Amino acid sequence: MTIDHESVPRPGRTLTGPGPGPGRSGSGPGNRPGGDVLDRPRIRQKGRPRQRAAAPRPSAAVGRHRGRLHSRVALPLALAAADVLAVGLAAAATTPAGTRPITTAALLLPALLPLNLAGGLYRGRLSLSALDELPALAARAAVATAFAITADACLAGRWADLGPVSPLRLLALLVLVLPLAALGRAFVHHLTRKARRRRPSPVLILGAGELGQQIAAVLTARPEYGLRPVGYLDPDPVLLPAGGPLPVLGGREVLGRVLRRYRIHHVLATAGAADEAETLAALRQAARLGCQVWLVPGLREFDSVRGAGDHLWGFPCLRLGAPAMRRGGWIAKRGFDIAAAGLGLLLISPVLAACALAVRWDTGPGVLFRQQRTGLDGKVFTVLKFRTLRPSNEHESATRWNIAQDHRMGAIGKFLRRTSLDELPQLWNVLTGDMSLVGPRPERPYFVMRFGQAYPEYADRHRVPVGLTGLAQVNGLRGDTSIEDRARFDNRYIEGWSLWGDVKVLLRTAALVVRPDGS
Repeated sequence: MTIDHESVPRPGRTLTGPGPGPGRSGSGPGNRPGGDVLDRPRIRQKGRPRQRAAAPRPSAAVGRHRGRLHSRVALPLALAAADVLAVGLAAAATTPAGTRPITTAALLLPALLPLNLAGGLYRGRLSLSALDELPALAARAAVATAFAITADACLAGRWADLGPVSPLRLLALLVLVLPLAALGRAFVHHLTRKARRRRPSPVLILGAGELGQQIAAVLTARPEYGLRPVGYLDPDPVLLPAGGPLPVLGGREVLGRVLRRYRIHHVLATAGAADEAETLAALRQAARLGCQVWLVPGLREFDSVRGAGDHLWGFPCLRLGAPAMRRGGWIAKRGFDIAAAGLGLLLISPVLAACALAVRWDTGPGVLFRQQRTGLDGKVFTVLKFRTLRPSNEHESATRWNIAQDHRMGAIGKFLRRTSLDELPQLWNVLTGDMSLVGPRPERPYFVMRFGQAYPEYADRHRVPVGLTGLAQVNGLRGDTSIEDRARFDNRYIEGWSLWGDVKVLLRTAALVVRPDGS
């Protein structure tokens, strides 16, 4: 079946017909009848009709918009310095005469500072309070003290100027460190509030709904948060009060220009916008451009969620983490991809040779199937697979969705598809950087265009490199399954990315290979 304008599936529905394209597409729509999504009328909640762009949204390809260096590191360095000073003063007060306090502090700091860093205690917050941080400080200081006791036992006799170190002495050290650290942090927070009032940072509010207007009023009235709202970003704002203090600057298409014009490094996304899909897309784009994004949910009960922690004058607020490709572990992910793909190609070279010979015998010359796929930031690359069927022409190759039941496919092609052996040449795509071992499944440009028109979140899958396998695939979303569900799982993978998450996907993929289903 070839997908035309009328056969793009409705959200949550799938295409009928037999399974992936001539080179075997690992993604497809599903089992239920399709419908004409693109011509479907949209019902507006707030009045006048508005045309939505028909083209799929590309991933943000503009340069990153970063804040000034000192604004990103001044507060973390000041808080770390306060902790070091607190440990130094406590060590001086508890170290016996004739010994050096610095050696006592040296036992505590190598554990305390990394623990505080991992716990987010050196991260900027909207609501600053040393008392709020005290329980987390106490827990990490206790662990660091236990580490110091262990280190002292291991280093006995090697630190001549350390002096007698007993658990009682380290307990006294802990009792002194906590109030000193809290006082130091309170002083740093006091200076931070003064600096915020003196030089507030411009902030853009995503969503001009009721909650967005309330947040703008809070930020204007409470300068200690250090955020000065410059306007709303909302493609379809509600009717704002006449003479309101803040303008609506436009929709998502002006985001990059607004960030540069106002030198914005903070973005607040609020619930209740007229078009929440566009607000979500703007939120993701702002994060990719290097802005710090804060999310203000509509439900106040969100504050009871463990780890939420921050607030804006009583409104619960969540600081979103950095995009997946800007996290420290992403370099390790790429290194693992190179090592695994290179070693894999060497180890399975006999299997590759056997598959190539079988394909040559079955379909004739040209054992590799080359097909255009869309990858990171919407860029097109050539994916490699073993040929399982020879398409009649290039148009069929580019636009036919599924060939799983095609009568032209021979026994060898069916075996390669059922066992996923036809996918093995994609390890070369992983090695060259066009793909990753784990990521959203790549799709042909024709279907990317069509699905991007039908599903608001589909284009957001291209924020990271596409993968040989992914979270959607291991959850059964392969072959003729819902595109909307697949896009949701792919975006969930991107937003919650971690190295351990990749390991879990690879382990589940290995389990699926043992019991293949042929999709």
